[in-house]
Amino acid sequence: MPVIEAFHGARSFYLHGLEPLRGRPSPDGGYPSLSGLDRLQDLGYLTHMSHVNNMIRRVRIAEATPGPVLSGALRGQGLLAKLLPEVAVEPNAPQALFLDFSGIEAATASFLRESVLAFRDLVRNRRSNIYPIIANADEAVREDLAELVKSRGGVLLTCQLAQDGTASDPRVIGDLDPKQQLTFDLVRKRGETDAAELMREHGANEPVGSTAWNNRLSSLVGLGLIIEDMSSGRTKRYRPVLQGV
Repeated sequence: MPVIEAFHGARSFYLHGLEPLRGRPSPDGGYPSLSGLDRLQDLGYLTHMSHVNNMIRRVRIAEATPGPVLSGALRGQGLLAKLLPEVAVEPNAPQALFLDFSGIEAATASFLRESVLAFRDLVRNRRSNIYPIIANADEAVREDLAELVKSRGGVLLTCQLAQDGTASDPRVIGDLDPKQQLTFDLVRKRGETDAAELMREHGANEPVGSTAWNNRLSSLVGLGLIIEDMSSGRTKRYRPVLQGV
């Protein structure tokens, strides 16, 4: 069974706004050749609600590590070293990078801290267009991630990711402050919005200006929960990375 699989036309009503992955054309004119984790990735096309095909990347953690039980800071740092080439070049448009924990039965806090959380911090601290998402993690792994996130702050997005690339059951691990939670709930409800719309339609309950709304939206972008888009002009529009969270 090939490590790299291609998915065409998979229907997802959860993934929003993620543009096609850019890569070098292969010698035979087929799929792009990507640096770094070529042997560890699945390349897949998702169709979101506007029926635009998008390529996603999936790193199978079980094939990048000596699983199914992952332990120790050194092994975590080893996985991080394999993930770093994937963020060496910043994409021009938002891209999802799914860290697929299928086949992983357990992972210790030290391993997750030095791999998943370190990778999240590196990517989100530079406000990258790459959005790490934890996929197919079992309950034990999610519980350990929740404890780590609680102590370190921030959030993680998780979901189930089918073989054909369809994302479902999106969740957030971690807590937002009340203003962030309110803003995130409004973005989810609207599907897409901007600061002016939120101020206009919710100003009676939240008597703050557009700058405050922009700051709240920007903080959610920094956390990796929503996407900032300026393709329609100078106005920044925002939408969830995973609809239905």
